[in-house]
Amino acid sequence: MKKLFIVANWKSNKLLADIDFYTTSFKEESSVDKEVIICPPFTLLSALRTLIDEKKLLYKLGAQDISPYEAGAYTGEVNGKQIKEFCDYVIIGHSERRTNFGEGDEMLKKKVKQALLSGLTPIYCIQDENTFVPEGVSLIAYEPVSAIGTGNPDTPENAEKVATAVMSKNPHIRFVLYGGSVTSENIASFVHLEHISGVLVGGASLDHDKLAVLIKAAS
Repeated sequence: MKKLFIVANWKSNKLLADIDFYTTSFKEESSVDKEVIICPPFTLLSALRTLIDEKKLLYKLGAQDISPYEAGAYTGEVNGKQIKEFCDYVIIGHSERRTNFGEGDEMLKKKVKQALLSGLTPIYCIQDENTFVPEGVSLIAYEPVSAIGTGNPDTPENAEKVATAVMSKNPHIRFVLYGGSVTSENIASFVHLEHISGVLVGGASLDHDKLAVLIKAAS
């Protein structure tokens, strides 16, 4: 049985008051064959790290962004070494960052470099098989723009086609996740594919009960 990655991207949601109940409500759903990675806002990383350690939960933590620079005079930025104090993963290149903040290939390449130098594993988002993937990236998430937050996921057949093409072009890629309107009803159709190793979940990850059902359905 292959190991699956379930990445929960909270985006700009949740406050400190939300996280204790969230993390305890479905802790039994984490297992050695499912790596559940919670990616909260920066403001919640420290508190979640403490909860996970104190309660001996199996979750990993990921950040939603990273500075393209090392430590220094970069007001407002959070660098890789700072993130590494709490996280093992970082999302880079999400379509919302590309669209809303104008992040292009050169900027994302710098972010990947900083992540790798800091010992973080990038979860690098692509929109199709032609999206540039920097060297050193081993884990990508295929997120077609038409499927993000629309309730209209890609077909499993096309997701498999994209995953196969991307891995062929980029031999350094080991794992491909699917993201875009993932639900408990359709997750199995994606993770059972040969070249899909998990999912990146947005809105469905904000509700602990929905995420628990989704994780169970990924078996």
